[in-house]
Amino acid sequence: MFQQGHTAPWSERLPMPAAESMSDAQRAAAQALIDGPRKAVFGPFVPLLQSPVLMERIGSLGEYLRFDSKLDAPVRELVTCAVARHVGNQFEWVLHAAAAVKAGVSAEAIEALRLGRRAAPLAEDEQLALDFALELLQHHGVSEPTYAAAVARFGASTVVELSALVGYFTMVCWVMNVAHTPVQGAEGQRGLEAFPL
Repeated sequence: MFQQGHTAPWSERLPMPAAESMSDAQRAAAQALIDGPRKAVFGPFVPLLQSPVLMERIGSLGEYLRFDSKLDAPVRELVTCAVARHVGNQFEWVLHAAAAVKAGVSAEAIEALRLGRRAAPLAEDEQLALDFALELLQHHGVSEPTYAAAVARFGASTVVELSALVGYFTMVCWVMNVAHTPVQGAEGQRGLEAFPL
């Protein structure tokens, strides 16, 4: 199990509530997640269950961005990895690093990103989306050349979705960082180390 957060002594701050202690709203929100494409309550949805209405709304946004977005899977997974690395989130890193490689992103690029290095080799779309995401994460906006290149390649509506993807995963990573949501079932997967390495 990879621990999330670096405070000591460490403990999971917002674990899954016991079934008998859940409110009707929490039970309904949990069941909706189980019945949807995620099939379980895990990751950010464990602490988000503290606020079931918020969990449902965030879940709906994430469902669109993850499963119905205009972004191709390799781009989507690579950008998610970049966000997880940037904010030091073990859960999203472990989940999406494996998904990125499965989607076709080079394992070498993912390992370089894990180590905080320039991710390579990458396909042109992947590099452009990664440059956009990293600039947005570091500067809270993007330059005119970066924006123009992204719009020329992906189109304006997809650039909006790319921006929202970065924001969505930043938000859920922050929730888990605060909650110390641990990573389960990460056998064989390398987690993140705190900077500097």
